Amino acid sequence: MCDMCGDAQHEPQVSRRDFLKTGALAALLPWSVSVAIAADAPAPDAPPPPNSITPADALKRLMEGNARYAANAPNERDFSSGRAARVQAQYPIATILGCADSRVAPEFAFDQGPGDLFVLRVAGNIVNPDLLASLEYGAQFLGVPLIMVLGHTGCGAVDAAIKVLKSKAVLPGHLPGLIASIKPAVVAAEKTQTGNLLDNAAAENVRRQMARLKHSPPVIQKLYESKKIDIVGGMYDLATGKVALV
Repeated sequence: MCDMCGDAQHEPQVSRRDFLKTGALAALLPWSVSVAIAADAPAPDAPPPPNSITPADALKRLMEGNARYAANAPNERDFSSGRAARVQAQYPIATILGCADSRVAPEFAFDQGPGDLFVLRVAGNIVNPDLLASLEYGAQFLGVPLIMVLGHTGCGAVDAAIKVLKSKAVLPGHLPGLIASIKPAVVAAEKTQTGNLLDNAAAENVRRQMARLKHSPPVIQKLYESKKIDIVGGMYDLATGKVALV
């Protein structure tokens, strides 16, 4: 059980076996990583990349874009413009770890153009090893200054976790593993006196995934603690399209 996020499947301690495996991998990394960095290294007199902005500025752009979206006044865009330039590189200003729900589209919700967001989506917007690797890639190699964990109202994955806890519902396939990551948030939200359990649990789940990321070594934790990146959470309201920070 993780003391940080309450996830029964998340073990924050590194086992000796994992350490040895990591050491073996590390022996192979200097060559491959140095090649990748050398290939992408900017010229000494090159201007800073377009996403070389502060986490606060990135968040400001997201929230201003969401205000436009909610007001049905998005910026007009030529989606073909810049396509050739984007072949060469990408410079997203934020990574969005969002739910796979088809009604929540981050590029629309934040009124951002192609290449502006590095988007990861999974039911229940949970952190797992594969998604963590993608988050590390965005922060370390793409220079993304901001990570947002984005939950939403009426989340089906959170609702399923509630049903499993309350009625002992049995889910098929790999769903039990997914739900196990969300159940601690439901248990915590049951103690909340106001609001409805579903949305309270969804918001609590966002907070727990944020906490997990902030304590995820080696890449994300280090960048967060050194203030190179920030990690925030948001709740998207399906009815209004507005995102509220949590």
